[in-house]
Parts: sequence; structure tokens; C-alpha cells
Amino acid sequence: MRYGNALLKFISPNDAGLTGSHQCGFYMPVSVWEMYTPHPPQAGRNDKHPVSILWQDGRITDSMITWYGAAKREYRLTRFGRDFPFLNEDMVGDLLVLIPKSLTEFIAYVLDYDEDIEELQSALGVEAFENWGVYQNGVAIIVEAEDDCIDRLIREASAGFTNFPSGEVFSDVTRKILQTCLKKFSELPPDEALMRAIETEYHLFQSVERIVCQNVVAGRLFKNIDEFIQTALSILNRRKARAGRSFENHVEHILTEAGVPHKMRPALGMDGRPDILIPSEKAYMDASWPENRLFVIGLKTTCKDRWRQVLNEGRRVQSKHILTLQQGITGNQLKEMQDARVSLVVPKTLHSKYPKAWQPALMDVQGFIETVKQQLTSS
Repeated sequence: MRYGNALLKFISPNDAGLTGSHQCGFYMPVSVWEMYTPHPPQAGRNDKHPVSILWQDGRITDSMITWYGAAKREYRLTRFGRDFPFLNEDMVGDLLVLIPKSLTEFIAYVLDYDEDIEELQSALGVEAFENWGVYQNGVAIIVEAEDDCIDRLIREASAGFTNFPSGEVFSDVTRKILQTCLKKFSELPPDEALMRAIETEYHLFQSVERIVCQNVVAGRLFKNIDEFIQTALSILNRRKARAGRSFENHVEHILTEAGVPHKMRPALGMDGRPDILIPSEKAYMDASWPENRLFVIGLKTTCKDRWRQVLNEGRRVQSKHILTLQQGITGNQLKEMQDARVSLVVPKTLHSKYPKAWQPALMDVQGFIETVKQQLTSS
């Protein structure tokens, strides 16, 4: 092939807007984004990249490749103009061939004859099944959509469990899955890495729960209502405990990777047992250690009612932090926290869930880590 690069995809009902999506457009493969856009898949933002496409009938469309990272995680090629003939119900099952001449100029073909499709795939050595086929720099490469890879490894991992593993095992398996399926997982900003890890572990837990619990509940005749309630409560309590433990495990991993010294759940005697103490118990107990270089952090998956718990932990530190996954609280609650000298740390993608007037006061995980490092090294 003249340009050495091509993307192949069978047009799906989702591409053609037949599954309830708001706008027709081709979903692009995230793992090879460098082939078609200068914008990396960054969470918490949307980026647009205009492209010119020459189609097989001679028409040129001024199209747009958009990265949706604020609420989703996908690239999409849209804007083809009125009466565009290559993206409708009749095209489902046809093969889209997208050839990037550069990041701003593409050539595109839609093939509908089996012979043409088979000949092209054979010539390039590329087969597009449910996902994209990629021909890059003159070589056919295998690309599995990131989410498909994650789903597959979750199924494979969960099939190996006959009982519930520890929370640490769940979190370790989750990170291995993400490191395998996301090429640059270790380079993701802390906010995005945390959210991806928590979301993926939740799906892993669901998969394991279906396997382990089906023998407990499927077809079982309970002796009485009390036995049924006890079984249900056991399942619910396990879910609650797992969510909190997952959060702790992934936050601890992120702090370790960032090189932030810390102690999880240290015993401080009369000063309680905070979720995280930075930098150490020894520093906390050292009266000569400056207070502005001590950090007490509460980890709360939700914090509307429980944020005050952090006030009684690590009393030597007057200004506390809470790292939370809470999807929004009221301005009045945020004002109460501010008055109590509690700062809220929220993953960046969740900031939009909070009252707009208070969003500037929120810290994200990356900003918190930078603040801690700066304070720890200050004289």
C-alpha cells in the first residue's frame, strides 16, 4: 500500500446510529490513536481534531475526530454532511477502509462485495473481525479493543476462583489486567489510573461473585426467612467491604508509585487510626517535625455523612484531607468542611458533579500529590 497505513472495520449498527446513539459516526480504535489524531486519550476532557477525507466517489468531507474523555472513553469520526451514502442501515456489514495520508488528510473506501473484502484483507494480511484491523508502517498488527481485552481477561481470571480471594488479590489481578490491556497504564495521570482501577476491579468482583455465589443461591431451598436474610446480608456486607478495600489498595499503590512516603492505618494511640498518614508515625510523634509537613487523609467512598470522622483522627494535624469517590455534595456541606479545615480531594472526572461555584476549591489526586511533595521538601 502506497501510504503504509490503513484501518479496517466492518460497519456496525452502533456506527450507523441504529442502537440509540445520538449521532452517527465511526468508533475509532483507542490503542492506535497516534495514527489519526494528535490528541491522546486523556480522561476528564474532550478534544476535537478536524480532518479532510477523500471518499471513493470523489466527494471530500470536512469531518471531525473527537475524543470523548469527560463522560466516556472513546474516539469517534463524525461530520460527513447531508446525503452521505456510506453510513446508513444499508452499509452495516460493509468494510470501511480508512487510509491516513497524514493526521489531517485521509482517503476512505467502503467495500460491499465479498470478493473485494477478501482480496484486500488477504493482500494486507489484516483481518477485521469484531474490532479494527490495523496495517501500520507496512505491517499487519493485531489490535484488540481495550475494553474487549479487559472483559476477556476478567472472564479468564474470574474462572480460576472457586472462593472469594482477599482484597489485595483482587486489586493485584486488576492492575495486571490493566497493565496488559492498556499499553500506557503506568503512565496515566493518577486521577485516571485510580478511576480505571476501581471500575475494573468492580467488574472483576461482579464476575467472581456470579461464579462463587451461584452455588450458594441458585436452586437452593432456604430453611426459613431468617436463613435467606442472613445469606443476603452476607452478600451485601461483602460488597460494601470490598468497595472500601479496593479504594484503599489502589490509593496506596498510587502513592507508592508516586514516591510519596506514607503509612496506611497507623495506630496513633489517643489520636486514633487515620486511613493514611504522611510521611510516617515517627514524624508524627516527633514534636519538632513541622505540622505543615504532616498530612492526615481519610478515605471515604462516600462522605456526605461520614466526613466528620476524620476530625478525630491525627489531632495534631489541624488541617485534614478527605479523598473521596463521592459524586457530588451540596454547597452547604462543602462550606461545613471548609469551616472545619477539611480539604476535599476528588478524582478530576468527578469535579463536574459538584456545585460549580465550589469546583475551584476541589483538589484532584494529581494536585494533591504535587502539593504533598512540595510541602515535604520545603525547608
